[in-house]
Amino acid sequence: MAKFSSYYLIQKNWLTELLNWQVSVIPAILPRILICFLFSLFVSFLYENGINIALPIPSGIVPSIVLGLLLVFRTNTAYDRFWEGRKAWGNIINTVRNLSRNIWVSIAENSPEDRTEKIIILRLIVAFAVALKLRLRDEKINEELAKLMPHQWYEKLKLMNTPPLEIAFWINDYLQEKHRQNKLNTYQLTSAIQLLDNLVNMMGSCERILKTPIPLAYAIHLKQLVLIYCLTLPFELVDELHWVTALVVSIISFTVFGIEEIGREIENPFGYDANDLPLDQICDTMKRNIEDLITLAPCLRYWQDRNILN
Repeated sequence: MAKFSSYYLIQKNWLTELLNWQVSVIPAILPRILICFLFSLFVSFLYENGINIALPIPSGIVPSIVLGLLLVFRTNTAYDRFWEGRKAWGNIINTVRNLSRNIWVSIAENSPEDRTEKIIILRLIVAFAVALKLRLRDEKINEELAKLMPHQWYEKLKLMNTPPLEIAFWINDYLQEKHRQNKLNTYQLTSAIQLLDNLVNMMGSCERILKTPIPLAYAIHLKQLVLIYCLTLPFELVDELHWVTALVVSIISFTVFGIEEIGREIENPFGYDANDLPLDQICDTMKRNIEDLITLAPCLRYWQDRNILN
């Protein structure tokens, strides 16, 4: 019975993914498929009415191979960009967690103001990720950032050309100040600065993906080749398939247009497309992590408060 339930669940998930219209590229490519379908019907109509416009099938073999290689290269290049973006944001998540943990545990608290400052800085670390998300989406500073920092800092951030970098400067200044106050030793300062540098490096990686798109001439040429290929298919198939030509051409068009559209959609993984990286969820995860950390006492005092350490 358990095996049957597990099998049913797997099958249900498979069918759910199969019929997931919104996340697929079908809505984007459907108009192109319809054009190819109608054009194929027109070619079949001409052929069935005595106009011999058929082409020999071997004439399309070489173009098919060339187009296939171009589509594979296009898709692999786009996925490499998508995966590099995902690795960069995974690195950002880990660095935010490590940097916030180091600050929370390492910096001494001699007054209630020290803890208040640490809470502000921890939320500022998350603000770096949120500001980077907005920058990658070419969006202005908004209320999402206002909740993560004092109002005067938020107003100042509106005037900056590169908000994430400005936030990194503020965090760096805080660390240097705590080092001067002997609340953070040199080793701890060096470790924290390295983590902060890693955040800035990941920002550079994301900007490199965003500002180095697939060459426009290549993208345009590939679209032209795909369209020409799909519109010449009816002439190659009509002599063998007759009225079925339109159906077969539609299936082939669905394949090649779909592959090309997937490559176009994932080459910039930072937007709002269904297949882009879930940056909003990633930032929300970091916010929850920081808020959970804030509720904890630093480790040494945690044990002292419970009379475990003398």
